[in-house]
Amino acid sequence: MGFLVRLLVNALALYLLTQVYGGVTFAPGADVGSIVIAALVMGIVNALIRPVLLLLSLPVNLLTLGLFTLVVNAVVLWLVASVTALNVNGFGGAFIGAIVLAVISWVLDHLVGFLGLDGRRG
Repeated sequence: MGFLVRLLVNALALYLLTQVYGGVTFAPGADVGSIVIAALVMGIVNALIRPVLLLLSLPVNLLTLGLFTLVVNAVVLWLVASVTALNVNGFGGAFIGAIVLAVISWVLDHLVGFLGLDGRRG
């Protein structure tokens, strides 16, 4: 999937998350640029910091059969909220928000693939 398409899908997913779950919101007055910046920061954090967190939490992740990954995803969402216009209501809000965001992203990824917007030939 092209970088721009992936960025726009992430931005839409973050926006939809703020619409369906009240624990995660954008700051009042946030515009489309703020949403795209939050999506860009989310991509950078997922690419650079999330793998380190997963590696450090590997023993706990093995003991919980991978469920601790939900906690890592919540930490990632919390980190993104700390440096962007995204607001999260505590760690519980980040935890539930990360689960909802994963579902929304999964649906959007499949929709983009179904529509053929991901650039794959099939």
